[in-house]
Amino acid sequence: MVVRQESADHADRLFHALADATRREIVALTLTGEHSVSDLARRFPMSFAAVQKHVAVLERAGLVAKQRQGREQRVRGNPDALREAHRLLDQLAAVWRGRIDRIGAILADPDPGDSKEHAHDRDRRSEEP
Repeated sequence: MVVRQESADHADRLFHALADATRREIVALTLTGEHSVSDLARRFPMSFAAVQKHVAVLERAGLVAKQRQGREQRVRGNPDALREAHRLLDQLAAVWRGRIDRIGAILADPDPGDSKEHAHDRDRRSEEP
């Protein structure tokens, strides 16, 4: 049960981080190459501190990693974290496809209250004179 909670917490951090357009753009930039936090801050109409906070959220989610290089913090994207998000979304899609298929089967059944037992009784009654 603990493993499931940790996994759920990780998924929550991952999707929370990806829910923001600025953070998604930072991830995209850092997947193409390493960037300093200062470089990232110059690209956005917000303060350096705000960009640092965005990077911290991404780092907690595992979407980016920071490494100190001299006086700079270098940020690089983590493609494995995006693969994990993709895998989680695929799992959710499979659940919903299954539900939609079951709904389709229910809607296609002309008498959904009919069980096999009732169908057998109905067939037997229709044979009686």
